[in-house]
Amino acid sequence: MQGTAPDLTDRQQRILRLVVEKYVTTGEPVGSKALVERAGMDVSPSTVRNEFAALEALGLLTHPHTSAGRLPTERGYRLYAGSVLDRLEVRPGAFPLDLTTVRREVDAALQATTEMLSRVTRLLALVSAPPLETTTVRRIEVLLLQPDVVMIVVITSTGGVTKHVVAFDHAVDPGLAAWAGEYLNDRVAGLTIGSGLLRKRLGDPELAPQERDFLATLSPAFSGAAQDEQRLYVGGAAGLFEEVRDEEYESYRRLLEILEQRAALLTLLRGSLDPRRPFVRVGADLGLPELSNVALVGAAYGLAHRSLGTVSLLGPVRMDYDKAIRSVHSAAAALSRFVEDVYEEG
Repeated sequence: MQGTAPDLTDRQQRILRLVVEKYVTTGEPVGSKALVERAGMDVSPSTVRNEFAALEALGLLTHPHTSAGRLPTERGYRLYAGSVLDRLEVRPGAFPLDLTTVRREVDAALQATTEMLSRVTRLLALVSAPPLETTTVRRIEVLLLQPDVVMIVVITSTGGVTKHVVAFDHAVDPGLAAWAGEYLNDRVAGLTIGSGLLRKRLGDPELAPQERDFLATLSPAFSGAAQDEQRLYVGGAAGLFEEVRDEEYESYRRLLEILEQRAALLTLLRGSLDPRRPFVRVGADLGLPELSNVALVGAAYGLAHRSLGTVSLLGPVRMDYDKAIRSVHSAAAALSRFVEDVYEEG
């Protein structure tokens, strides 16, 4: 998060926290009298109003012209979220995510994580897949479906499955199809998806022209597997507009447009990655005008020695940061335990 946090008194910190939490809950400006009565503060409303003025001067609160109540600014949300991160326990709490049913299939685990995160928080959940350099080809099947139709199946170390069907204008020699399966499992299985060595093995000049041409027709299966491994998993898009306020509608419409550009979102997530603890990016922190009224909360998941991706939530700046931060922290821990088992077995 950008900017230097101002020095606040304990009372100012408490008032800012209460204003943020009440405004997140109600969506209405928070007045001094309501804060004293409902929060049990042992000071008068006039004292709270004085603190409101001080916090407003620091750029942490603002107030609509038609109301005496206050609401947080982007900077106020950022400071509040930072205080939640500072109080976060090292050991995350339990998260209602059961990954035992997906066995070793990482893609299914990532999709299950997004769906549960969006269900728990009612925010847009994003989980980035592990990078290509961590994914290898586990097995290849070359199947002759019909005399002139061949299907190649590529299974990766993360459990991803890519199928590619080729229709020829002539009957395929069954011996050639059988040879291709044996060759690929012998020379390509174990290589990194998208690597130069994999491409070299597919076009080995020492192969007979007929063999090399046949492998060339099957090669799109490997580029398809590479694209699959760079996926961004999204959950909650269908319900994105259910609780959007009128002033947030345009930002959410633009967010849907950004969702169609997965590469931009993956770059955004990689740029926000902090392997040490969960992170929060609010409004301008995201560096995209389309997301000026949006906040991103996320946490890294992966192995003990390296991060593999992020578990994130996108939502309005007026979000429940405490719940969002704790949710991604717990979900990332559950996903890390899962991928550790998968990569250890692989």
